[in-house]
Amino acid sequence: MTDGERHRQSRLFTSEDGSYDESRAREQSLPVEDGAVVDTDELADHQTYVEGRGIYDERNRVNDLTGREWKFATKSVIPEGYPPDVQHDLRSEHGGQKPPRLCAELIERFSKAGDTVLDPFAGVGGTLLGASFCEHEGTGHREAIGFERTERWIEIYETVLERENEKRRARGEASLAAQEMRHGDCETLVEELASDSIDLLLTDVPYWRMDELEQTRNERETRASKLDAFDPDPSTDGPEWETKAEWLTDMAEKFDAFAEVVRSDGYVVVFIGDMYREQSYEFLSADLARAIEDVAPATLKANLIWYDPTKDLHVYGYPFSFVPSMVHQNVLVFRVDE
Repeated sequence: MTDGERHRQSRLFTSEDGSYDESRAREQSLPVEDGAVVDTDELADHQTYVEGRGIYDERNRVNDLTGREWKFATKSVIPEGYPPDVQHDLRSEHGGQKPPRLCAELIERFSKAGDTVLDPFAGVGGTLLGASFCEHEGTGHREAIGFERTERWIEIYETVLERENEKRRARGEASLAAQEMRHGDCETLVEELASDSIDLLLTDVPYWRMDELEQTRNERETRASKLDAFDPDPSTDGPEWETKAEWLTDMAEKFDAFAEVVRSDGYVVVFIGDMYREQSYEFLSADLARAIEDVAPATLKANLIWYDPTKDLHVYGYPFSFVPSMVHQNVLVFRVDE
């Protein structure tokens, strides 16, 4: 059916009050958007109707989403528990790994097909795997570059990619593209990239050594916890931060350098969890956001919340003190200034 035929036939499904009869229109396979038949003859020159997805505006410089997809992508909370797939057990050797499909969703929101994505703290390659998934899940190919100083994490990324592609080939599916993982310090490696060569930066800031947190129970006890400490993992050769202020200063300086390679109006998206330390809530997401804005040429545009409803809960502080059981991560969204 041509657009003109749809336009003429859609008028047959107008009710007495002038509204469209959606059910009758669906029976005739006419395009429907937000409960109304789409009159494709009335679309502007910069608009295209995409079957099953809605109306796409070619002026969209942020991503390749239609208006309908954009509406849901702007929700401030991502209430999703991602299944432990993509060689999860192997990737979990790294304490801060993020689900590759969550990374893919964020890449879809803040980049377009053909764009280049950078992760300067790549870890075991969640961002790189996410970029590779985009090509096979309908949103187009992305190139990705990762910087990682720990050789073990690079080895895990390469092993995960190899094992996943063996499984995909066995199912008759196309292989995931190998992305570029560079070994070394991000401060040195970022100098090798040209200005404005990156369209999206997506990363998870360095995690710290898991220290002991004093708990309040019937008697004072200590136990291993992810809620404390700004010290680096002793198994790596990372920097040492004696205070939170030192950590914030270091992060701000790094993101100032990173922003130099991200194109104007490009996005910088950062995972950061808050902490409970020494009986006080550490609002790290707010601290980091302000530190980056004060130094780097980037403006905070949003704080998305990734809430994992499947995460295990723990009894902290009972019965004497309320201590939060963290089931969310903050996702800071910056746009690089023009």
